[in-house]
Amino acid sequence: MKKAILRSIALILIIGISIAAGFIIDGICDAIDRKTHPRTYSEYVEKYSAIYDVPEAVIYATIRTESDFVSNAVSKVGAIGLMQMMPDTFKWLCEKNGESLEEGMLYDPETNIRYGTFYLSYLYSEFGLWETVYAAYNCGPGRVKEWQQNEKYADENGVLIKIPFKETSNYVKKVSKAVDIYEKLYFEEKDK
Repeated sequence: MKKAILRSIALILIIGISIAAGFIIDGICDAIDRKTHPRTYSEYVEKYSAIYDVPEAVIYATIRTESDFVSNAVSKVGAIGLMQMMPDTFKWLCEKNGESLEEGMLYDPETNIRYGTFYLSYLYSEFGLWETVYAAYNCGPGRVKEWQQNEKYADENGVLIKIPFKETSNYVKKVSKAVDIYEKLYFEEKDK
């Protein structure tokens, strides 16, 4: 009888310690994720999220994936700033907005976030699925539309089932994962 009680107490202690360790580990993981998934430039992200109806988590995830929050980043193909806008895309978006801004404005965090978010919104109006938007943001909407017409790459509804470019496929996975982390860390409670 005494052994059974001692076993029960030991089992309860083990379960309690395991639960406590789980909370501690989860807390440490959240702290690491917050460090690697910041909400830098939140005033601009919040502003343009509301204006263009793009979830904040999508904007943050795009910035993190594109430039890791480095406002003067320039890619090997010439994309500029936080959201890595191509100058030609920026010029086209400025024209759609009835503006004429210099390419150098892409280094300005607010301008870059504004036009990057505008572009995400535009792509969402074209494609209607965030994963498809991420693919189009990475390799261009024309290429994605071609894939949507090919049964090797899309289902009958145009939903991409395979992305033939490894870089774009990996990009979509990275942004999607970052969105999930941002949602979990910062926006789950807001949505409830």
